[in-house]
Amino acid sequence: MDDLNGRVAVVTGGGSGIGRGIARTFGAAGMAVAVADIRQSSAEAVASEIESAGGRALGIGVDVTSEESLAAAVREIDNWAGGVNLLCANAGVLARVGSLAQHTLSDWEYTLSVNVLGIVKTVDAFLPALRASAPDAHIVTTASLGGIVSEVRAPIGAYIASKYATVGYSEMLRAELAEQGIGVSVLCPGVVASDLMATSAANRPDAFGEQASPHQAAGGAPPPPVKVMPAEEVGPIVIRAIRANRFLVLTHPQTRPLVEDRFRAMLEDFDFAAAGG
Repeated sequence: MDDLNGRVAVVTGGGSGIGRGIARTFGAAGMAVAVADIRQSSAEAVASEIESAGGRALGIGVDVTSEESLAAAVREIDNWAGGVNLLCANAGVLARVGSLAQHTLSDWEYTLSVNVLGIVKTVDAFLPALRASAPDAHIVTTASLGGIVSEVRAPIGAYIASKYATVGYSEMLRAELAEQGIGVSVLCPGVVASDLMATSAANRPDAFGEQASPHQAAGGAPPPPVKVMPAEEVGPIVIRAIRANRFLVLTHPQTRPLVEDRFRAMLEDFDFAAAGG
């Protein structure tokens, strides 16, 4: 998928952070952008920003954990734009910063319901529309650098596990959809400026219990290992990867040694197994 001008993009979690940056970049590239967020007011605000810059956009409220909400979004976007070429399944949450012992079962359930099943449900909902647009169609899921390597400075075990799952799911999806003319990429950003912890707490359903406040959760955590990237810088990286049909979309090349260390240790474990008893 090379020419984005005039195509239709959907960005879930588009009301803030990385999603907002991606949506605005798509709008600047000439795409009609459906900005979807669990907070409809945030989605509409980003859509207004895109339109103020001369683009075309729609802001809608979507709960990615709800198949009914997603189905309604598909219908609304189809009525608005007549199809979908690009899906960014970007909505995600960070439910806890703390040791695994401090993670509650509700933290795990909330995290997985959005970061894993939310992506699966989003892709399932929009896949018929993407198939209708193929080969001019692409999917971008959002994982994290923490979905490739768990060498991070903050203890976020449920989040890390969910992002590993996202990378694995996306790799399988890419293999299965390649023959249908649909590309698949997975965004694995390093540390990007966002209010993810605060929005995760604000949007957390009562059924999953109370979430630690961002201040309480982050207390004592060491600083991130790399510089914080402005969210607006992620969108151009995503576009470049889509045009090249790259699988991994990486934002911080300086983190390469972390990944090299992980896979070097893995190869050493193969050597150990080969050595026998």
